[in-house]
Amino acid sequence: MVSSKDESATDSDKSSGEVPDSNSSLYSEGEKVLAYHGPRIYEAKGWNKNWDEWVGTQRLMKLTDDNIIKQQALDKKLGVEKNTKLGRSSQTKPKASVDPKIEKDDTKNSDLNGDKEEMKTNVPKGKKRKGDSTTEKDNASAEKLIKIQIPLTLKKQLVDDWEFITQQNMLVKLPRSPSVDDILTNYLEHCSKKDGMMAESVGEILNGIRSYFDKSLPVILLYKKERQQYHDTVSDNVSPSSVYGAEHLLRLFVKLPELLACVKIEEETLTSLQQKLLDFLKFLQKNQGTYFLSSYEASKASDGSSKAKDS
Repeated sequence: MVSSKDESATDSDKSSGEVPDSNSSLYSEGEKVLAYHGPRIYEAKGWNKNWDEWVGTQRLMKLTDDNIIKQQALDKKLGVEKNTKLGRSSQTKPKASVDPKIEKDDTKNSDLNGDKEEMKTNVPKGKKRKGDSTTEKDNASAEKLIKIQIPLTLKKQLVDDWEFITQQNMLVKLPRSPSVDDILTNYLEHCSKKDGMMAESVGEILNGIRSYFDKSLPVILLYKKERQQYHDTVSDNVSPSSVYGAEHLLRLFVKLPELLACVKIEEETLTSLQQKLLDFLKFLQKNQGTYFLSSYEASKASDGSSKAKDS
């Protein structure tokens, strides 16, 4: 901030360098001027009330080409002296003498910059680093999921099955005939008659379906209301595939994409498997009237509840 008052410069105002000649000319309001601040010459303008000061006319200079050249020459001279001092300092002081605090702060900043570069390289744009591995894994799993198109009539079968069990408190009467084992055997015979060359590869797939069914039935294929029936019917030496039938086998095909996503299967093999599973579903659909129940039986819990109400 510049004052137009004619003030005498104090001793502290005068720099150790050149002091400009006293300029008695008046300055108009708003005129751009140069001013001494210490040994340097700056353009006089307000910055912040905490730092602004009133400047006497002895520290002011007109903003002319000559004075700008003088400003630049002074800057160059001071700059050369500063560099010279720095050069001597760097020769006499080893690198290890750098302030430990500053060096430590620089190391922290360097580490942070390294992390940022790593994030830029490894993390998809717009994703948080923490949730990124999970997101990438989910995306990869979604891409790998085998697509099993369940025929519309079998989808309706699944809905009816759910309603019988969960809404009407009914159960599939066990043991079922034909059982899952029977259905898989029937399909293998069907394929052998159609194309004997396919029988071996189909047989391997059917063995896999049987294995998945036996292991997953008590874990993910039963509704809560069916668990007691399972414990009452299936013992340790009895496989679920010999007790349950098409109703529960069809539920497996809903869960199968997720189960197969955990297995390393080549893309070509996966495509072939997908087609064979679809063929099997079409076989179930063709024999839907034979393999699936049209009505379920009342559960024991439901009977007990009804008797209690009747009494």
